[in-house]
Amino acid sequence: MAKDSKPAKSKTASRLSTQTDLSGNAVPEIADALNGCLADAFALFLKTKNFHWHVSGPHFRDYHLLFDEQAAEILASTDELAERVRKLGARTLHSIGDISRHQSIKDNDKDFVTPADMLKELMDDNKAVIKAMREAHEVADKHDDVATASILENFIDQAEKRNWFLFEASRGQ
Repeated sequence: MAKDSKPAKSKTASRLSTQTDLSGNAVPEIADALNGCLADAFALFLKTKNFHWHVSGPHFRDYHLLFDEQAAEILASTDELAERVRKLGARTLHSIGDISRHQSIKDNDKDFVTPADMLKELMDDNKAVIKAMREAHEVADKHDDVATASILENFIDQAEKRNWFLFEASRGQ
């Protein structure tokens, strides 16, 4: 390529020179799926932390601690997801605006949310995260990307456990 010529603009143009044996179209497809999961993880983390800060009522301590534990677990997943995208040689999310363009989890800006509504909303959001991770797993499987599939399997299991705890806490509400 001549010094003054410009590279073609495409998804693969911004691909890093990281070595991978995955086919050329595998990387952008897997990265896109993982970036969606990453954006939802950040959105769910912030919502869970928001509910942690604003929960009130007779079960305050239990829910406050539950939401804090879950937020920490969700936040811990973000680094692995982002690093997997980078290992593949793709770009990952890089700003709050980028997160908002990729997230499917809806924000909650209400001044007051009842504890029962917090539990239900977090259950619904965790189910959406599980669904998105399963879809990303299918993309990884399609391209024989066992490393991505393995990471997602662990995060699906964690999300299912979070959902189970939220469900059990919501019983009798």
